[in-house]
Amino acid sequence: MKQWNEKYESMPREELAGLQLERLRQTVERAFHDVDHYRRAMQEHGIEPGDIQSLKDLEKLPFTLKQDLRDNYPYGMFAVPLSEIVRIHSSSGTTGKPTVVGYTRNDLNTWSELMARALVCGGAGREDVIQNSYGYGLFTGGLGVHYGAERLGASVIPTSGGNTKRQIMIMKDYGTTVLTCTPSYALFMAEVMDEMGIDPRKDLKLRCGIFGAEPWSENMRREIEDKLGLSAVDIYGLSEIIGPGVAMECQEKHGLHIFEDHFIPEIIDPETGETLPIGQAGELVFTSLTKEALPMIRYRTRDVSRLIEDRCSCGRTHLRMERISGRTDDMLIIRGVNVFPSQVESVLLDIGEIEPHYMLIVDRIGTLDVLEIQVEVSDALFSDEIRRLEQLEKKIRKEVETTLGISAKITLVEPKTIARSEGKAKRVIDKRKF
Repeated sequence: MKQWNEKYESMPREELAGLQLERLRQTVERAFHDVDHYRRAMQEHGIEPGDIQSLKDLEKLPFTLKQDLRDNYPYGMFAVPLSEIVRIHSSSGTTGKPTVVGYTRNDLNTWSELMARALVCGGAGREDVIQNSYGYGLFTGGLGVHYGAERLGASVIPTSGGNTKRQIMIMKDYGTTVLTCTPSYALFMAEVMDEMGIDPRKDLKLRCGIFGAEPWSENMRREIEDKLGLSAVDIYGLSEIIGPGVAMECQEKHGLHIFEDHFIPEIIDPETGETLPIGQAGELVFTSLTKEALPMIRYRTRDVSRLIEDRCSCGRTHLRMERISGRTDDMLIIRGVNVFPSQVESVLLDIGEIEPHYMLIVDRIGTLDVLEIQVEVSDALFSDEIRRLEQLEKKIRKEVETTLGISAKITLVEPKTIARSEGKAKRVIDKRKF
């Protein structure tokens, strides 16, 4: 399989560890001297940069939380003067103060290099026409993919999200071969294509889809590949670390390669903060190794994953991570059972007679938590006899109970009644008052 930067992507593990340690020590040194927050945090833990003598010593350093960025809003976590910042992105701030991230010119070069690497890893090449349907703006998805595609030398169409019929027209007329967007938007596009009478296999040239920015299941991959006639791969990133391009799935589709020459991953127990062995599931934590503007030390992502160390047949030597199965702070605890929306999605798509659109509604009646799962059915099924719908509802209820270990009310709803998303899909409404 092709690699963008074979020297680093296939670096022997021992050599990679040496590079990581050198870069880690530089990062800690800079963070300590140039960022008040890190200096205070390290001093509170009785640690100085000179204490970092091995990669294992990383565990001595305190975690960085999203709240730390909010507490230092807007520029307090920057390690360089504002005059050296050439790009600023931020979160929407819908759940609190926005988190602000800055990039120096070198950071942008690193980011576009990593995104070019990610695109090649996912199956794209210089000859491709890449339609980038991630949102452009303060969200890092659109511009991150855009500059990576240009760095690669591919032809990039910056459609951003929305205007779906126009996007499909462009896809058809301009000969798009690679689509980049959220997986839920890819499914929505497939639905609109069907309404427009467009058969992706006959009318389009799509061959590859690079989807991320929200958790999605293996079943959803199959659904997208079947409906769009392309090979779908997963990309991972978050703005606090750099944006898209932190990790990328190759065409082997057995986990996402983490670009370890720039980021050190850890998996921790979200309750105790203890570092877990490779192979065990827990919360993903990242330390950046090359960022100038906003170094991140042991940033708790809240994303749940597992690290894989088996060497991939694609030749890359870096650790892989399993696709994100949910978030520690999105995880629903219902009657003592941990439930991730992606688990429910997987059950629904396994059943195979329904549309891949659903909504989880959690409420509390008296002292009892109740879960309702609204599931959209197809036009054909919805117009069928009541008895068949009742059988389907019973089947879903049984499968959910067997797989998740909790009972749930299943409500079958009419086609196209669950809100579609042109970005990250909203899957949960939690009405409980705690």
